[in-house]
This record gives sequence, structure tokens and C-alpha cells, in this order.
Amino acid sequence: MLSTKVQVNLCTPKQAARLSRAVAPLLYSSTLGYSSGIRVGLVASIQNNGGSKAFSTTPVTQLRDFFPVKETEAIRQTPPAWPHHGYTEEEMTSVVPSHRKPKTWGDWVAWKAVRTCRWGMDFFTGMGKEQKVDKRNPTTAVDTIKPLTESQWLLRFLFLESIAGVPGMVAGMLRHLHSIRRLKRDNGWIETLLEESYNERMHLLTFMKMCEPGWFMKLLLIGAQGVYFNGLFITYLISPKITHRFVGYLEEEAVHTYTLAIKQIKDGHLPKWADPKFKVPDIAVQYWHMPEGKRTMEDLILYIRADEAGHRGVNHTLSNLNQKEDPNPFVSVYKSGRGPPKPALKAEGYEREEVI
Repeated sequence: MLSTKVQVNLCTPKQAARLSRAVAPLLYSSTLGYSSGIRVGLVASIQNNGGSKAFSTTPVTQLRDFFPVKETEAIRQTPPAWPHHGYTEEEMTSVVPSHRKPKTWGDWVAWKAVRTCRWGMDFFTGMGKEQKVDKRNPTTAVDTIKPLTESQWLLRFLFLESIAGVPGMVAGMLRHLHSIRRLKRDNGWIETLLEESYNERMHLLTFMKMCEPGWFMKLLLIGAQGVYFNGLFITYLISPKITHRFVGYLEEEAVHTYTLAIKQIKDGHLPKWADPKFKVPDIAVQYWHMPEGKRTMEDLILYIRADEAGHRGVNHTLSNLNQKEDPNPFVSVYKSGRGPPKPALKAEGYEREEVI
């Protein structure tokens, strides 16, 4: 006897879940303005209910801590090798986007290289035309037709900070090897460069506490770091002056990026980050010594922007110096008794006659 029941189970619940995860990013890409294809993998799973780790290709239930505290029998805590010196509120709010106009052919090469890198980051992070600023003032204009989302911002922060920690390490490493090979002192450059690299890595670790990149993003970061490290290695051997100018221009982009994010938070375009219940990661509170009542996302970005402004001033200044003989003015003791220069307040860097 034939059964009259019809089997309607086209797939198992597990297969259905996999199918839904595969289709969801494509559906969301149409509503957020992303083109389908390669960039879909970068912004997947924005649908995770707006949690602090919403940008991820991993379901919320599977998110994990990338760098959990290592529990040992005897050690209680490992403090940072370079404790942060901190900022006053006035120092942080006085930072503004700026641009040092190219004066030499080396400056021009460095500037065009940074603009090429900026185009690549805009493309791979899915920034639409209406979300970009005026092309005539790319590092100072902060008005856009359409704001970015929190997920887009986190994506840009991760991409930016993953490569921002490379230049200081490359330059510090090469100057270290140069010092011990030629049996000469480096006059304070190495420590500042390595500290810069460490500071940028702390930025990255902070943002990684807020989101978990997907596999495509991880592959992209590996490729970008490989190209970036080897490129900087070669260019620093050829011309440290041009390389420092390149990093100075790169930091101009970082200051501009964080300034634009702060403006969009203040304008109410990023409600998740403007929510009073939003808490920044503990690693950020401990590293920047953020006081009670000043631990919002806007406060965090103010601290990070001030760091980037310092790197901007340092690298523009180092590019102006004699690369072989001049000491590092930012760690030097002056004969007149004045304190060391403050790079965050000198967006275009100090000229050599001002500090040497």
C-alpha cells in the first residue's frame, strides 16, 4: 500500500543553518551599498544584533578572545613594556587634521604612495562614493554625504592599525642592525621607533577586543603585511628620509580617519557607540589610564587620534633631520633647559633648525 504522506524536508537543520549564513551577507550587502563579490567577505555577518563584536564572520555564540590572559602559578600580571604617558583633555581635543605639502620630489613620491594605499583601503573596506570626503582636501575635509556604519569603521580601524605597526618596527630593526654593525650609537632613534610600533599594536589589540575578523579579512591582512613590510624594508635601506615622510603622510590619513569617526559619533550617525551603556575594552582603560566617566567610544578614539598625531609629527620631523648624525630631539635633553618638542602639536613636523 502506498503512503499518502509527502516528505518535505529538503535539508537537515544543520544544512539549513549553513545555507542561511552563506546567503545573509549577500542580502545585507544590497542594503548597505556594498557591491557583491570580493568585498562581501569583508563585511559579513553584520546581522549579529549589534553587539560589541558585531563585525565578524563567526556567529556570536562562537566568538572567542584572541589573546586571553595567560594564567600561571606565580605571575599575576605583565605590564606594558612602554607605559603610556597619558594626555590632558586639552591636548586630545586640540588635535586637528592637517597636511604637509610636498616640497621635494621625495615628498611627492611619498605622498602619491600614500594616496595609492588610501585608494586600496577604501576599495577593500567597501567605502561608497557618497561616504568619501572632498578629493581636493583628502586629509582635512570631514564632511560626507553618507556616514559609515559601526561595522565599516571597525573594518577600517583593523586594516589601518594592522599595517600602522609595521614602519616603526622595520625602521627600528634596521637602525639597530646598523648600529651594531658599524659599532656606533643611534642617538635615541631606535627606542622611539619601537615604541611607536608598540603603540600601534595596542590600538589593534583594542579593536580586536571589539570584533573578530573573518577568514577573508585575515588573509587580506597577511597579504598586506607581507607587501608592506618588504616594501618598507627596501625603501628604508634606499632612503630613510623618504620612508619617514611616507609614514608622516600615512599618519595624516590616520588622524583624518579618527577625526571623521569622532564627528559622525557627535552627529548621531553611530548610535551603538553613542549609547551610554557602551563600554570600551578593559585593555584600553588600563593602557591609556582612562578615568571614570571618560570611557566612551568617543573618548577612546580621542586617545588613539592623539597617538597618531604624535606619530605624524615625529615622522615628519625625523624626515627633516640628518639621518646619520642628528640625535632624536624627542628624547634629548636641551642645553637651554627647555623640554623636548611636542610632536602632536606640530602637525607638519619640526624643521631641523628648530630642534637641532
